[in-house]
Amino acid sequence: MLPLLSTAYLPPVDYFAAIAKYGGALIEACENYQKQSYRNRCTILTANGKMNLNIPVARGGDNFTHSVPIKDIQIDYQENWPVRHIRAMEAAYMNSPFYEYYIDDISAILLKKEKSLFALNQKLTELLLGFCGIKAEISLTTEFVADYGELDFRSRIHPKSKLPSLMKEWKKEKPWWQVFARQGFVPNLSIVDLLFNEGPNAISFLV
Repeated sequence: MLPLLSTAYLPPVDYFAAIAKYGGALIEACENYQKQSYRNRCTILTANGKMNLNIPVARGGDNFTHSVPIKDIQIDYQENWPVRHIRAMEAAYMNSPFYEYYIDDISAILLKKEKSLFALNQKLTELLLGFCGIKAEISLTTEFVADYGELDFRSRIHPKSKLPSLMKEWKKEKPWWQVFARQGFVPNLSIVDLLFNEGPNAISFLV
């Protein structure tokens, strides 16, 4: 049985650890959009501490978050957020050892301005899985299941989750070198933090 994950933008390390642990994942494609989650947000580490990078989504009324399927959510490009996100990653990671190895491919996907949030997330996740050296079976749900059981990580991997990270629970959390870890290691950031700092060795922190 594969873990059930929500779609996510440049997902946190836990997300990839779950995929690596179980050899794949089932991505929730039938839920309604939820704001203030990793579906359109990632977290990086900057000189000023943690920073959220948010993708603006097209609004369709006050109740759109409760009625619009995640696959129908469109990205809002009125602001040039792709360039802003790329510049934020540059400021945060340009001095990390492997930044230049990965940033061009990530930037290329962002600058294509994919219309669908779900499609953008899938393209980035596929790219990042390859960077991490994870060979995985990735499938999409065909119907919404409210209770998936113990491998339901849709709410577990969430910015507001009060539970310990999966890496901590599985006793796999170990620090890697971070450019701006001035007050100690900051765990479970976007996978780009691990990749930019550890490169091909990233897989050793995930399995």
